[in-house]
Amino acid sequence: MAKLYFHYSTMNAGKSTVLLQASHNYQERGMQTYLLTAQMDLRAGEGRIASRIGIGTKADTFAIGEDLFAKIQTRLKAGHCACIFIDEAQFLQEDQVWQLARAVDDLKVPVMCYGLRVDFQGKLFPGSAALLALADEMREVRTICWCGKKATMVVRQDESGQVLTKGDQVQIGGNESYVSLCRAHWREAMGDP
Repeated sequence: MAKLYFHYSTMNAGKSTVLLQASHNYQERGMQTYLLTAQMDLRAGEGRIASRIGIGTKADTFAIGEDLFAKIQTRLKAGHCACIFIDEAQFLQEDQVWQLARAVDDLKVPVMCYGLRVDFQGKLFPGSAALLALADEMREVRTICWCGKKATMVVRQDESGQVLTKGDQVQIGGNESYVSLCRAHWREAMGDP
């Protein structure tokens, strides 16, 4: 039975690694997968999903405003696909998450989304909020704070390592810009007594 899945975490938890491994498992059994990533995220190169541990693969991209139901439907017409994988799912728009849910319900294909739950200010991304509302199953990919507790938050830092408390919700970056922390250390870093 097809379902909409949301695998969420903070930065540097290994979400892309888990996605790539899951896709590999399908392919190893002779099943085709369809991978999508956010067009705006060019850290691994255009149309590429890559992990910090050095594995990666080519992927199609999705853009803001693009109809993902139609995109998936077109892919399925080209040949059977056992599962759809979406990386950087926090960048989906609410209507795109509904399109993914429709693909699950009407096209009977499982869709596995991987992304951040909250931004550096502790606010839900629109795509993540919609996935938390609509996903059939949610799974947390865990990582740890420097203190050893589970990290659930992330701070953004400038070039000198100073924590930023304001700015645009979306700023593409990796280890040079973001640090995952437990809630207590996030509050401390953000200046919340």
